[in-house]
Formats: sequence, structure tokens, C-alpha cells
Amino acid sequence: MTINKQDKLAALRKKTLIRDDQRDPDGRVYINSETGEIFHSVTRVLGTTSPPEQQKALAKWLERPGSYEDRDAAAKRGTGAHNHMEYVLKLAQRLARATSNKRGVWKQSEDGLYRCPKKITTWAMEKAAAGAPRIPWASSGYARGLRGWAMDHITAIHSVEFSGHHPAGMAGACDVLVDIAGKGPFIVDWKTTGKSLHSSMDGALHNYKAQTGAYSLILKNMTGIQAIGGAVVVARRSGEPVTTLLNQEELIEQEGFFLERIERHYDQLSAENALKYDS
Repeated sequence: MTINKQDKLAALRKKTLIRDDQRDPDGRVYINSETGEIFHSVTRVLGTTSPPEQQKALAKWLERPGSYEDRDAAAKRGTGAHNHMEYVLKLAQRLARATSNKRGVWKQSEDGLYRCPKKITTWAMEKAAAGAPRIPWASSGYARGLRGWAMDHITAIHSVEFSGHHPAGMAGACDVLVDIAGKGPFIVDWKTTGKSLHSSMDGALHNYKAQTGAYSLILKNMTGIQAIGGAVVVARRSGEPVTTLLNQEELIEQEGFFLERIERHYDQLSAENALKYDS
């Protein structure tokens, strides 16, 4: 039974979900290439169910001249940092497993997942980072911060950029599933911000934590694995990232919050469609 969990986790690398940003004018969807099912993205659900004051603040900000250009530039910086971390951790995962197998230290743990000694994981991340493609200048500070955090905290890499869906009608892609400080697995979500981190981040952090809950639901649905916690790692242009850790109880609480929000999302959508039909 535990071996099945490892196999299912490995199967997440075989992507059957196709991201489509054009099909629905109201937001991103994912399409199951095998069944044709359509799922609304996790970020779309978060956007439609954010507190009204947060949505109004975003709408007001977008009215400012140059706001769309600023938003696109920020997205590009974030993508550059995410791509760097994806490259480093995917290669490190392969290097760590190959080296551990050669040394006979790739062992199955009680939770059914395989791990190698921490020093091999650290060595693999360092080697992968040394040969990584050049990071775009605008993303370099953020990427260095996230990479430094990974070197300091990640002790085993289970899955990188895995995607999946949930029967509630949502799908998404999680950044990484890893062990932190010898314990795991943790769902980790990378974020970047050009702002100073103070009370203005409260609304965003509310959504970020809910996002980890959504990915935890997806992980359980696809593999049967319950993560023991979550981490939101917010990188800045310079300096160390700011990390919010969730224990298992808090993560499961966020799962419940997200299920409430997805129900609200589809209720709102049904009401809007009814109004369009009536008019």
C-alpha cells in the first residue's frame, strides 16, 4: 500500500492537464487531456472569492497609468525566479536519486516515500545550481533568495512542479513537495514581491495560505498523501525571503477554507450566468 503512494507521486510528472488561458474569458482553466474535463484554476478561485475590499483595491490600482505594464513586469520577474528553482530542484532530485541508488542509501521511510541522506540532497542542489542557465537580471535577486532558502532548509525533494485536480472542480500546479529540516512532506509555494513586507501583505498572505490548502487537497486526491505542513516563501529583490510555515492542523484548516471558497466561486458563477440568461 505504501509503495502505491510513491508510484502515484512519480506519476504526477506525467502531465495530463493542459493549462488554457484563452478558452474562458473569465479566467484560467485546466483541461484533462484524457477525459476532456474542465477545471477552474486555484488562482482563479482565489481571485473571485477574495474579500471585496481586496478586489476593489486591485481594481483601483489597475486604473493607475502604467499599472498593467508594472503587473506584467512583476509577473515576468516572478516567472524567471520560478523557472530557476524548477531547473535546480528537478535536476537535484535526479542527481540525488541516482547517487543514492549507487551508494545503496535510497531508502523507503515509514510514510512510504523514499529519501536519501541530507548531505546528498544538499550536494545535488549545489551541483544543479552551479550549472543552471543564466538568470534574467530582473529575476536574479529573487532567484538567489529562493535558492538560498532551499539550500538552508530542504533536506529531501519528492516532487517538483506537480499538477493535479480535485473533484470539487479545481486544478493547479504546486511548486514543490519537500522535506524541511528532516521532516515532511511539506507543500512549498514560491512567491515574489517588490514591496516591503508589512501589513499590506496580510490580504495576499491570506490567499497564499489558502493556496497551500488547495494543493494539499489536490495531492491527497491524486496520491493519497497527506502533507504534514505547508510553507509560503516570499522572496524580495534583496535579502532573505520571508517564510510562513503551517503545521498539519493549520494546513488541513486551510483545506476546509478553500473548499468553502470553491463552493462560493461556483455559486457566484451560476448566479452570474443566470443573470446573463435572463437579460
